[in-house]
Amino acid sequence: MKTKTEHTYLSFLTKIKEKIRRSQFRATISVNKELIFLYWEVGKNILERQNKEGWGSKVIDRLSKDLMSSFPNIKGLSPRNLKYMRKFAEQYPDIEIVQELLAQLTWYHNITLIEKITSISKPMGISEYKIVRSIPEKLKTNLPTIDELEKELSKSSTMRKTKK
Repeated sequence: MKTKTEHTYLSFLTKIKEKIRRSQFRATISVNKELIFLYWEVGKNILERQNKEGWGSKVIDRLSKDLMSSFPNIKGLSPRNLKYMRKFAEQYPDIEIVQELLAQLTWYHNITLIEKITSISKPMGISEYKIVRSIPEKLKTNLPTIDELEKELSKSSTMRKTKK
């Protein structure tokens, strides 16, 4: 049987652990948002330069090499990832959508969306964004996962192909 002091201590310890876990989670979310904003901005800058200066796709290889040389400990600066950044900014030119919606997803999940949306003729519009934004929190937690969405998109794609 635990003493009152032991029970009080265990309760105190549990509360401190919960606070630490919540802080770790908030820090992770904050870092993720910053990375998403950075990646969007890098992609936007690449797009602008390619359009303004007439740069071709080779500039991405050079940029990747130079960035990796300057930041050897940072992952995510590969040519492939820089191309994803460019596609991300191209697919979602409105920073408001990125800030409110897409920054809540991991980079992996955003890449997955980019890859799946390429078959759709238009990027997600403001009307869809407003619908998603107005969903109550309780309902948002019951929304399908990325894996479930991927499976559904694969089914839809297969069904469209068989109808043709």
